[in-house]
Amino acid sequence: MIFSILFLACAFGDIMKIDTTGASDVTARQDSLHVKVKGVEASKKLAEHDLARMDKYKSIITKVGRAKKMNPAVIAAIISRESRAGSILKNGWGDHGNGFGLMQVDKRFHALVGAWDSEKHVEQGTDILIDFIKRIQAKFPQWSEEQCFKGGISAYNAGVGNVQSYERMDVGTTGDDYANDVVARAQWFKSKGY
Repeated sequence: MIFSILFLACAFGDIMKIDTTGASDVTARQDSLHVKVKGVEASKKLAEHDLARMDKYKSIITKVGRAKKMNPAVIAAIISRESRAGSILKNGWGDHGNGFGLMQVDKRFHALVGAWDSEKHVEQGTDILIDFIKRIQAKFPQWSEEQCFKGGISAYNAGVGNVQSYERMDVGTTGDDYANDVVARAQWFKSKGY
């Protein structure tokens, strides 16, 4: 029984099996991390800085993750990357007034659902991520489950059309590191019980 619950929570692949280079220098500078802290270590530090705020949303993240068969650590990592667990939002808005909520759903492409920090919003953001993963699976049927998972994370930021190859999927994403940074943060959040 426990195995089936764990399997359902990870229907799109095992986040711990995805290779990652972590945050770019541009992303690492968000928290004034020293030059010595780069890549995966920088992503972990950024996630760690968000942990206390993230814990406020842990029950919502876990509930949505279970319902959508999405690893809650990935949802937490996207929230960390997109809104720093809500800390950089102004009345729930970011991205020059285009991104809404914890997961920064773009009002130019989606009808917004729920309050900025609500379960409905996290459900919508997770559904958008799942749609992108499925579209990457269709675009790259030869890719492994984990490669499609990572590609879907990249597409969450820059769209399916931006993902041209596995090795260069982050070129054109914010900071040119979106999926790599999110994966590294997710692996860290997973180690913290998400």
